[in-house]
Amino acid sequence: MTNAVAATFDLLGDRLTLTILRHAFVDHARRFTQWADRTGAPPAVLTARLAALVDAEVLERAPVPDRAERSEYRLTELGLATWEILVCVWSWQREWTGEWALLPEFAHTACGHRGPPVVMCRGCGRDVTAHDTEVELDRDVLWQLTSGRRRSVRPVPARGDARFDEIMEAIGDRWSAAVTGLALAGVRRFSEFRAALDMSPTTLTERLTRLVDAGILHRPEPGGRDYRLTPRGRALFGVFAFLLAWSERAHPGSPEAGLRIRHKECGAVLDPALRCRGCGAELGRRDVRFEPSSPRPALDSLH
Repeated sequence: MTNAVAATFDLLGDRLTLTILRHAFVDHARRFTQWADRTGAPPAVLTARLAALVDAEVLERAPVPDRAERSEYRLTELGLATWEILVCVWSWQREWTGEWALLPEFAHTACGHRGPPVVMCRGCGRDVTAHDTEVELDRDVLWQLTSGRRRSVRPVPARGDARFDEIMEAIGDRWSAAVTGLALAGVRRFSEFRAALDMSPTTLTERLTRLVDAGILHRPEPGGRDYRLTPRGRALFGVFAFLLAWSERAHPGSPEAGLRIRHKECGAVLDPALRCRGCGAELGRRDVRFEPSSPRPALDSLH
């Protein structure tokens, strides 16, 4: 059976897929032509991504009201559950990339606070970062993350939109995602990465080098075998926490994924949620909205 985490990164670790979901939430895009106009993606590529999202039950096709001969794509409950992943991707891009000017502002409707939320443990209600967690690895299962289908990500042109290029270095394929996830788990040495993953030394070296070049990892000693997360890399914690949580929801009957995050303070497996930095309230999808950076009318909330 498919490893749930691997299947999640295969589906969501793709710049065009994230762009499709972003426009579904923020612009309420539902029709093929709307995504084609906003992304500039070739029709065949866009068709394939939409079909994959339908197959994964993230989108569903439905007749257009009053035009039964035409159909549109709507977010399912599983698709709506990706909103926290997208918020964490947005937060990372706003803080750590030059694309911040292309991104809308995130706002809590109730208190009006604008800016990134924080990750919290839903079990105990406390804020949580990578330093507050332990990642449990089943090395007998973890190799599945990099076995099976290996998809190369095709660049897709964007039209005045965030491209997700930099975050793709960390989540754009199973190998990079697995290496970044292991680094968040505290793995540091080349030999430890090699022991945990079904990856050739050449491929591992190439992925580690790319992550160093992207500013996600660094080598304390030039030429050494240790790799440490940079602040930019540690800031990916929320993205990975919500990807893991979503993978369990999307694949409830799949075998153990071999990777889980435990909150050290309360001892529970992390069930992540988002909290407003302004008022401290836990945020639901209907509690927030994205507002354009330019002085245009505010976009509707993530309904």
